[in-house]
Amino acid sequence: MVVWPGVRVAWHGSGLVCFRSTPHRIHPADLPVNPTTPPGPAPSAPPEIFRERRERLLARTGGAVTVLGAAPELRRSRDTDIRYRPASDLYYLTGVDEPDALAVLTPHDPAHRFTLFVRPRNPEREVWNGPRVGVEGAAERFGADAVYPIGEADERLPDLLRPADRVLLTLGLDPELDARVAELILAFRRTRQRSGVGPAVIEDAEAVLGAMRRRKDDHELERMRSAATIAVAGQRAAMRAARPGAGEWELEAAVESTFRALGAVGAAFPSIIGSGPNATVLHYTSNDRRIRDGDLVLVDAGAEWGMYASDMTRTFPANGRFSAPQRAVYDLVLAALEAGIAAAAPGAAFAGVHDAALRVLVEGMISLGVLAREDVDAALESGAYRRFYPHSTSHWLGLDVHDVGLYREGDASVLLEPGMVLTVEPGLYFPPDAADVPEAFRGIGVRLEDSIVITRAGRENLTRGLPVDPAEVEALVGDRD
Repeated sequence: MVVWPGVRVAWHGSGLVCFRSTPHRIHPADLPVNPTTPPGPAPSAPPEIFRERRERLLARTGGAVTVLGAAPELRRSRDTDIRYRPASDLYYLTGVDEPDALAVLTPHDPAHRFTLFVRPRNPEREVWNGPRVGVEGAAERFGADAVYPIGEADERLPDLLRPADRVLLTLGLDPELDARVAELILAFRRTRQRSGVGPAVIEDAEAVLGAMRRRKDDHELERMRSAATIAVAGQRAAMRAARPGAGEWELEAAVESTFRALGAVGAAFPSIIGSGPNATVLHYTSNDRRIRDGDLVLVDAGAEWGMYASDMTRTFPANGRFSAPQRAVYDLVLAALEAGIAAAAPGAAFAGVHDAALRVLVEGMISLGVLAREDVDAALESGAYRRFYPHSTSHWLGLDVHDVGLYREGDASVLLEPGMVLTVEPGLYFPPDAADVPEAFRGIGVRLEDSIVITRAGRENLTRGLPVDPAEVEALVGDRD
């Protein structure tokens, strides 16, 4: 038997049996888990995956040296730290998940093709914060060619950078590292005129890393599928827990306790649990209102598993039945969702996903009397719809919930390719005080979001394990059997 706090999970035959004494128990139907792979934290990725990515980067960057810093440790308050989350770029190329680390990638010296600086072992601090990989263990664990204590970085960086024509650096992550590299560039400038060596410029590494990270490899996609499965389970738990009189915070607890019970490190971003008028606030995260009879509840939440984020949104009636105006808005957003998903195909423009969803929304708002009864193209051109749909339909998804990578290159939209993962998330938000909106629709907010992988054959929907059909949604709400 595997036990989590508040959850008893037992493998019985070919199925997973779960028992929970709290009101937010995890329902067996919410756990579509492969019986041969029990839920739990993600295993470490093999070093070969990161080595292959480093070689691809070095092939793209020519004579550049790439410098990758760790994310800083952050203080929550006084002497309490926020749980550490590694820097995405450093992790993507090295697998390094500790603070106070620095990686230098250079094509010039085989003995230092991948140089790593890490914290040395410290038995006293490890009693408090857990073991460190240390200089001795870093080469084996991360596959580095050379490993040094982080305290030697200033001394060794000049020699590592000297053969380069430029330095690639993730600008803005660590201002102190940005300043140190800039000082080195200025020092090389003083000697370059006579020596002829030394990097002349700093380039933002996000340009090349954004293009690489935009297409996911098989390892990444497997992790994203697992993160999405956990997100579906968490959101299903929220729908089961929903009822008039419940607190938004209770649904948040149902979502995030399920994430943790299934091995996610937690939420990939602050969970949005917006009921009634709060559903019209795009990034509402207070989650402190008590849900009323007749409210819609919008849940936008995703899990992080194995460093990869999931992201999905569902909207449902707290009492299990859509009112006629709620159903009209929901059906319109659902039609836009399906139109956007249909437009997400290999070779199609990224911007085409938004255009397809937006046209459906504008046509529907005209039919509902929310927008003036005019030609759809004229309504699109005027931008009047932005009051009720102010955001884009899609963003990249990966190591970061709003992942890196350009959406446009020059004047053209990026074309979708197999391995790209994007959200499709249309919505409509009619504030309670919108006097020019028909009264029946005021205070209604609806968003629906799925995460889509572009494949050679078309697409894979990572989050449709939780239905969007309104009748199926109604059946799930409050179903605690």
